[in-house]
Parts: sequence; C-alpha cells; structure tokens
Amino acid sequence: MVLPPALRGGLGLMAALAALLVALLGIRYADAGGPGAVDVRVRAVVDGVGPSWRYVALALDSSGEPVGAATLVVAVMTGCLLRRRLRAAVFVVAGVGIAVGTTTLLKHLVGRTIHGGHLSYPSGHTAFATALALAVAMLATRRRGRDGLDPGRTAGTVLVLAAALAAGAAMGWAQVVLDAHYPTDVLGGCCTALAAVPATAWLVDRAADVGRREHR
Repeated sequence: MVLPPALRGGLGLMAALAALLVALLGIRYADAGGPGAVDVRVRAVVDGVGPSWRYVALALDSSGEPVGAATLVVAVMTGCLLRRRLRAAVFVVAGVGIAVGTTTLLKHLVGRTIHGGHLSYPSGHTAFATALALAVAMLATRRRGRDGLDPGRTAGTVLVLAAALAAGAAMGWAQVVLDAHYPTDVLGGCCTALAAVPATAWLVDRAADVGRREHR
C-alpha cells in the first residue's frame, strides 16, 4: 500500500482543496497574457537576485527539464525496485507523470501566456518537483509506519505536506527568478501535484488490490 491509512483523510482533504484552487486560478487567468496584481507584488520581492542565486535557480530548473527529471525519477524508481517494492515504483512514475501531464493539458485549456505566446499556467516544473517530493515523502512515512515509527496522523500529514511544499517552493522560486513563469503559475503547478499524487496513490492501491484478489 502506497497511501498510508493514517494519511488518507488529511491528504484527501488537501487534494480536494488543491484541485479547487487550481480551478479557481485557471478561471481567473484564462486567456490572460500578463501578470496579475499578486504576480507583480511577488515579482517585486524576488527581482534583483545576484548572479550566484541565478546559478542556483538554473540548477533547480535543470532538474525539471526532461533529462534531469527522468534521472531523478529513475533513481527513485530504482531504489524502490531494489527494495522489491514494485507498487511503490509504479506509484512514483505514475504520480509524477500524471501531475506533469495534467499541467500540460491545463495549459491548453486555460490558455494563459507569457513572453508573447508561451503557455504558462500551471507550471510543469513546479508540479514535477512537488509531485516527486510528495511521492517520496508518502513512501517514507509508510516505511516508518511499518518499522513501528509511525509519526501519527496529524504529524505524518504535516511532514508529508511540508516536504512537498518545500520542494515546490524551491522550484517555484527558480521559475519566478528566471522569469519563466508568473508566481500564480507556480502556485497552480504546486496545487496540481498536491491534487494528482494522492489520487494516483489511491488508484494504484485499488488496482493492485483488485489484481491480487483476481489471482487468488
């Protein structure tokens, strides 16, 4: 099982709220071609970072590019397979893939653009980083529970959410610093992952359980 029972309620509520926010932002910025008031304020805070911080932003951004993203996913998947956790490996690949794929679909549906025509909402890079961190944190929490170190329902949910938000915030900061996305694009990407990954975990568990019953 990749969705820890103790986290189902908390992650389910989080996923529902995240999906609602993605929808609201998508409606608000549909067919927009420029920043909103929130974007302008946030950009004013992060603008003007030094060259050294831009190098950090570029490094983070590269981890969300196809080669960097594939390398990270394969590394996590390999770790799962070495532990003989096939379901976890499938979950990582599916969770990240569905989160990023959803951002691609939403970009065409929402139609928000940046830099003269590039679709921007929601941020796929931010969705990737958030989804991967969330999936790994969920698996780590499940592992702790099996080892008798279950942090508890509330603490476990907070830890998983904190890991996901930290990764999303780091990648989102990089996207804004590099002027690749508006800040609200970043928020939309993070929330897309927060909605997609728990749903994917539930689907993977359900499919695996059905398959197991059929083979009995």
